[in-house]
Amino acid sequence: MCGNNMSVPLLAEAVTVSGGEKETAAVIFLHGLGDSGQGWADTLTKIELPHVKFICPHAPQIPVTLNMKMIMPAWFDLMGLNPDSQEDESGIKKAADNIKAIIEHEARNGIPPHRIMLGGFSQGGALSLYTALTCQQQLAGVVALSCWLPLHRSFPSASSGNKNIPILQCHGEADAIIPVQFGAMTAEKLKYIVNPQMITFKTYPGLAHMSCPQEMVAVKEFIEKYLPRI
Repeated sequence: MCGNNMSVPLLAEAVTVSGGEKETAAVIFLHGLGDSGQGWADTLTKIELPHVKFICPHAPQIPVTLNMKMIMPAWFDLMGLNPDSQEDESGIKKAADNIKAIIEHEARNGIPPHRIMLGGFSQGGALSLYTALTCQQQLAGVVALSCWLPLHRSFPSASSGNKNIPILQCHGEADAIIPVQFGAMTAEKLKYIVNPQMITFKTYPGLAHMSCPQEMVAVKEFIEKYLPRI
């Protein structure tokens, strides 16, 4: 690969799962609060799509207001976890710019934006949604697991106008951290930002704030559909 990962800070340390053949597509997947890219890299390896590269960056270590200012991996600060909570607007926008830098790096190295999908879990899913909706390039899609849309009041005006981006939203019905109702509100909001037919919202009975095998089957099918082998 040509290009310099060091010029894209999140890529220098990211866990990358390479495909078994020529990579013609990429999924950038963002972990949740306090986690790292490694756990999701292990999960995504099981999807086994040989033409797709999975890039799992690590969030920077920052103080998180919600957790008594403890320093932990976080994409941006969190003050609360409900639709009316104060939000870290500058941190969210800076984090989105850092993800867009990865997209631009991959484009310079042969994978165009329309062959790049964003995904994430919890805070990472939130950032993937915000980044995709404000990205000037048309991306392949978004996998948004157990999450919400940050700065939701700024939409649809904050949107870059790409109305045909496919979005797979999945949420556990027993999620006590990000209640499924918050996910449903997000899905309804998204219908005013993108073409409603592009949105799929799946819920899983009994599932807490985590993933499950059935959900990962849906993720694999979504990736296969919108990032087919070429």
